[in-house]
Amino acid sequence: MTVNEVRQKFLEFFKARGHTIIPSAPLVPDHDPSVLFTTAGMQQFKPYFLGEKDALKDFGSKNTVSIQKCVRTSDIEEVGDATHLTFFEMLGNFSFGGYGRKEAILYAHDFMTKELGLQISYVSFYKGNETVPRDAESEAIWKSLGVVDVREEGADVFWGPTGDKGPCGPTTEIYCKDANGKDVEIWNIVFNEYFCNGSREKLDRGEAKLTKLPFLGIDTGMGLERLAAIVQKKKSVYDTDELERSTKQILQSPRVAPSSRGSTRHSQNLFRSAHIVVDHTRAATEIMKAGVEPSNVGRGYVLRRLIRRAILHSDRIGAPVDERFRDEETRFRKTLSAGLKEFEKGTDPFVLFSSYGFPLELTKELAQEKKRAIDEAKFRVDMKAHQEISRAGAEKKFRGGLADTSEMSVKYHTATHLLHQALRDVLGSEVRQKGSNITPERLRFDFAFPRKMTEEEKKRVEERVNEKIKADLPVQKVVLPFAEAKKSGALHFFDEKYPDTVLIHYIGDSLPTAYSKEFCGGPHIEHTGALGHFKITKEEAVSAGVRRIKATLQ
Repeated sequence: MTVNEVRQKFLEFFKARGHTIIPSAPLVPDHDPSVLFTTAGMQQFKPYFLGEKDALKDFGSKNTVSIQKCVRTSDIEEVGDATHLTFFEMLGNFSFGGYGRKEAILYAHDFMTKELGLQISYVSFYKGNETVPRDAESEAIWKSLGVVDVREEGADVFWGPTGDKGPCGPTTEIYCKDANGKDVEIWNIVFNEYFCNGSREKLDRGEAKLTKLPFLGIDTGMGLERLAAIVQKKKSVYDTDELERSTKQILQSPRVAPSSRGSTRHSQNLFRSAHIVVDHTRAATEIMKAGVEPSNVGRGYVLRRLIRRAILHSDRIGAPVDERFRDEETRFRKTLSAGLKEFEKGTDPFVLFSSYGFPLELTKELAQEKKRAIDEAKFRVDMKAHQEISRAGAEKKFRGGLADTSEMSVKYHTATHLLHQALRDVLGSEVRQKGSNITPERLRFDFAFPRKMTEEEKKRVEERVNEKIKADLPVQKVVLPFAEAKKSGALHFFDEKYPDTVLIHYIGDSLPTAYSKEFCGGPHIEHTGALGHFKITKEEAVSAGVRRIKATLQ
């Protein structure tokens, strides 16, 4: 049975049992600023578990099924073994008051044993604590189905919440033996009975509280690749039909170092590095498809970390680096030599990260090879301070990059909105703002574009901006829920986290017909006619794929 046949069998099984098939949500969440990436199938259904939305109205059923693309890097150091991945697909069935424990467990049992012909090794259930009772119902249901090994476990089988708050509850987990004879967790069935007003970390520290939800929600998750490995009787997820080809291409590359093929230890290192390259390449590619670009913060940092680890492990076994990573590879190569020299000098890990682009994982791996200790606690402290600075910078960016709120700065701010749209008019929709800086003397606008602008293009952009200035268009604003704001077509930073409601400034008579509309919390003038004459004074490269325009109002 191929991986794709497993996908189809799962969807058809639950569709036949009254579940509506829902497409995978975006890898970069639309409505959940508490997480960088979608990490579970339930994330797009949070409002339904909380009773904020009506599944019956939106899906025609209280029960849904999906196959969700996910990214998780919490176990990145385990990637390369037989079961761990950073990018994976999660099979999931969900119910928002449509059925309870009995049906959820029966569906899972029947799918595993009857549809796939697998034998369940053992299952677990939650033993309870001072707040949440022992899940005796799940225990009884499993035993009634003939499962002999039913294990009582603790905090590990209480799941959630994702992000900084949300639905959560006790779980029951299903384990099957893989081709190595090892018990592998395959399916996690969560009974969302509670709402937690804080993160899982806060809950574990006693700093968050649980309150009962109005109905029992069913939230299940099963890793497609792990399941496929067991169905196909493979010893590793990398041996399944969808990943095996990529692994073989790397291992059979003529550039793979012959020395890697020698001893058992070398062979293990070879396969581990090959697996890391396969996984990280797949994960990075999916993240890039979602519009994320490498950087040193947020989603961009996760992407950079994956690409650079893939490059490092490609180098270790002599495998070629994926063509899609050439720009980042070039940047990495330029800093790698200098960074390695700094590492040999004993330079602080955070300086290696902030100045030389070394993710902590690379420094740790190098340190392990040299049997050298590093101070991870200090790195975490420094990283937190760095993130606070980045967050302050993001807030400034959200205000429009203004150095102050003088009359000329406000005028330049409005001019950047006109410039942004004019660039998209002339150069195409691939143009995206990367940042701005505004003073009373000039504006500076950074944008994604792969080449130098021609003189004719700069002239056309100037003319377009001045045309809108001459039209004396009104500059207006409106506050909208995030989802509605996004549907309006207003431009925004795709890798930024926004609140539930956002402020849109638009230039024109109405939001639907506006010439320019952007998520923006900064100050603006009331009519474009007050801007004067717009003039581009310089256009230059900032970095690979990013251009910068400086302009004045005369």
